[in-house]
Amino acid sequence: MKTILVMGDSLSAGYGMSAGEGWVSLLQQRLQRDAPGWRVVNASISGETSAGGASRIVQAVVREQPDIVIIALGANDGLRGLPLADARRNLARMIGASQHVGAQVLLVGMRMPPNLGADYTRGFEDNYRLLAKTFDTALLPFLLEPIATDRANFQDDNLHPTAAVQAQLLDHVWPALQPLLD
Repeated sequence: MKTILVMGDSLSAGYGMSAGEGWVSLLQQRLQRDAPGWRVVNASISGETSAGGASRIVQAVVREQPDIVIIALGANDGLRGLPLADARRNLARMIGASQHVGAQVLLVGMRMPPNLGADYTRGFEDNYRLLAKTFDTALLPFLLEPIATDRANFQDDNLHPTAAVQAQLLDHVWPALQPLLD
């Protein structure tokens, strides 16, 4: 059995919905149908930051020995205005630890609203491209891209997607993940 380890925040943990409704749970169902022999370990935690992920990654990859690690962190860093270099260093540590155990990495990016300024917003997005290029990983630039522009796709907090759009998120992630399954 091959393993996909997902290291994410509330967007991957399925915040505000039942356990089976989030995109990561739907991924496990799709793999059972389309790529049997794969299992998903969802190590996502609501509120997680890149620093939290970096502190947990070594233990997680040693424990799970994943073939693929999906790193979907950064939203909480951006919402808190974490310096871009700190976020980049944390994500780099996660990628490096994953590659060290032989896993392929899919880095899933996030975008920030412009309230922290254009330079921060642009730099935040550039971090993911730079890391993917530096470490030669697969990149999905923006997890929420297919749903981001419609307020109806979000829970009342206007941050977390509804259960109804989780399949769209999976359909967005799938083309970036699928080549790593072969």
